[in-house]
Amino acid sequence: MTGEDPQMETAQLGPLTVSRLCLGAMLMGGKTPEAESHRMLDAFVDAGGTFVDTADTYGDGASERTLAPWLARRRDDVVLATKLRFSVSDPGGRGLAPDRIVQACDASLRRMGVDVIDLYQVHAPDPEVALEESLEALDGLVRAGKVRALGASNFPAWLLSWAVALQDREGWSPFVSLQPQYSLVERSVEVELLPFCRSAGLAVLPWGPLGAGFLTGRYERGVEAAAGSRIGDAGDALEEAPARRAVERNFRAVDEARAIADEIGATVPQVAIAWLLAQPGVTAPIVGPRTYEQLDDLLPAAGLELSPEQLERLGAHTGPPELYPQRFLLGQNGIDPEQPLRRRDAAARR
Repeated sequence: MTGEDPQMETAQLGPLTVSRLCLGAMLMGGKTPEAESHRMLDAFVDAGGTFVDTADTYGDGASERTLAPWLARRRDDVVLATKLRFSVSDPGGRGLAPDRIVQACDASLRRMGVDVIDLYQVHAPDPEVALEESLEALDGLVRAGKVRALGASNFPAWLLSWAVALQDREGWSPFVSLQPQYSLVERSVEVELLPFCRSAGLAVLPWGPLGAGFLTGRYERGVEAAAGSRIGDAGDALEEAPARRAVERNFRAVDEARAIADEIGATVPQVAIAWLLAQPGVTAPIVGPRTYEQLDDLLPAAGLELSPEQLERLGAHTGPPELYPQRFLLGQNGIDPEQPLRRRDAAARR
């Protein structure tokens, strides 16, 4: 395994302490066979990694089932995160109705063979259920000792802030993290979500840190993405659709990453993840390699430090546009739109 120092930097995630890289298990039990999956998990922990993320919907429970025999011998070595919301056969259906939240949690616990989930995340909002009902049910899981902390994923900023306000007001267990898409080639979160998370003290766990493989550097201008690749097989509605990902500004970012990689003796994926790790508010990007060799290439990114000049060069091509009211507040009136959020202690009011 690449990397001489087995110690990986850590960060705080609510009541949890996690490594600054998270190993995503989405492909485990599917494109990554069980034996290879366990080999990768062992290598990740041996390199200092302590944070593993999955979801009930990955392979309709296959990822969680694949983790079970490994967790039977190494449960105490990792902070374990999973998610609920989308369709699965057990408990059946989808969504965030209170009864289903309880059933989905019990099913994940059973599939993984564990007594508690460290971080239980809502995979996406459910507009068919009152937000208060879902949040109260999630709080019940924490009170019951089935879950240690709660997180959200794929929430818009307005809904995340509303949820956090409700949790504070009612004294319910709070969201301590957000799992959004974020990479050098998808930076929309920098407009509202990332500033809110910094202000409210939520950890940020970026998924897709390599832009669905675009930041491996293997895609070329004017060349159609190969069939079988994430981008080549993506339909127009998907985040990694070629029309969205394979655009000139993103190719320029890859060119810059390749130049910097050559300067410092690294790879393009390592540089892309190191850039993400350097962004204020980012806690732990979730890397989801398919093979042991891919994991071996990504792990050194955890210890790779880029200079301020290199960070500026990388970020120069893909930043989101300036928007109102941020532009109006700061540029015209000198008011920083990002302020620490003063929150009452919800636990003290229970």
